[in-house]
Amino acid sequence: MDGIHDMGGMHGFGAIEREENEPVFHHDWEKRVFGISLQAADSVGFCDDQLRRSIERVPPEIYLTSSYYELWLASMEAIFEEKGVLTRGEIERRVEELKQGERDG
Repeated sequence: MDGIHDMGGMHGFGAIEREENEPVFHHDWEKRVFGISLQAADSVGFCDDQLRRSIERVPPEIYLTSSYYELWLASMEAIFEEKGVLTRGEIERRVEELKQGERDG
């Protein structure tokens, strides 16, 4: 492979900045995405290879500006759509509900 998703072996991207005592999760929502992935892998039926395949379909401009768990979330959304678990409209409506709750609360 020689795509943006394999840039770990490419030169010219600079050093990887590591945080001292970096936490596993930087935000609470990342914990939820991780938990959802564990549950969904079993109940929806997908594996790590499908998650990676879906992440590799993310356009480069989005891939380069997304965090690790944002990529996991985007990948799971795509898998849920492919498997007919959720539609794009259902996902977008739920996101709007959550945003509205943040503004109200």
